[in-house]
Amino acid sequence: MAAPPRGNTGYSTYFITVSTFQKQSLFQSERFTLPFIETLLHYRLQTKYLLHEFVVMPNHLHLLLTPIVTLERALQFIKGGFSYRARKELGYAGEIWQPSYYDRRVRDMQEYLNFREYIRQNTVSRGLAAEPEEYPYGSAYPGFVLDEVSERLRQAV
Repeated sequence: MAAPPRGNTGYSTYFITVSTFQKQSLFQSERFTLPFIETLLHYRLQTKYLLHEFVVMPNHLHLLLTPIVTLERALQFIKGGFSYRARKELGYAGEIWQPSYYDRRVRDMQEYLNFREYIRQNTVSRGLAAEPEEYPYGSAYPGFVLDEVSERLRQAV
């Protein structure tokens, strides 16, 4: 598989929040969480988006990503790809996602750093870990390979 493009300057970066259907705590165990993270990383490797940060909370997730395809298509890959996998591999017949999501375009490097910190500290503020690096379902956990911030944001004033 091709590696995601590096140092790209033409794409916007977004902070995304996606909630589970009716705020169900579907991601409280490895059964759902690990296949979701595998799905997230799969589409990153397929160059659908650059993945800068993520955290999978029990009933929602936060992403900091730069879509290579449209933002809507990137979220369709992530949400739809995991929904398909949950039905096929996990035998889950229920709804997984709220139909919408929250997105905020990242305007500059300071905003990027603020969102990055928010994502990393989310598990600490919710009492799921003492330090972000201790929570296994987030990009602060050792071992995850992430994409660098885009050149466009590094140069934004």
